[in-house]
Amino acid sequence: MADEPVVQPIEYEDASDEVRAVYDDIKESRGIDWVNNFWKVLAHDPELLRRTWSDIKHVMGPGALDPLVKEMIYIAVSATNGCEYCTYSHTAAARAKGMTDAQLMEVLAVVGMANETNRLSNGLRPPVDVQFKPR
Repeated sequence: MADEPVVQPIEYEDASDEVRAVYDDIKESRGIDWVNNFWKVLAHDPELLRRTWSDIKHVMGPGALDPLVKEMIYIAVSATNGCEYCTYSHTAAARAKGMTDAQLMEVLAVVGMANETNRLSNGLRPPVDVQFKPR
């Protein structure tokens, strides 16, 4: 069955102390009372879980980009990469940050257009205009 996980999610009550510490940080940082299945499958490798959580906290945390913009970028990349889980997860996160259906549709239209023109450009190999290059 295509929807079966490669490894089973590790629930909080079955997790090691090291994994529980990351789960607790996820819940506290996000202000939620549950841990999603992405983190639960990464828990089979506690170091990978800790490192990935640390990196995502840093990248998706405060910065030059608005949190909603970051989520919309995540949706765009996830859709392009065909990651169903990430597309759903980050669409939910973006909606929680105020994204409308119209914005989602526009993001996906931009993704589709960028993928089409990227493929055309890759196939045709036009020289990059000097005006586009940093000076």
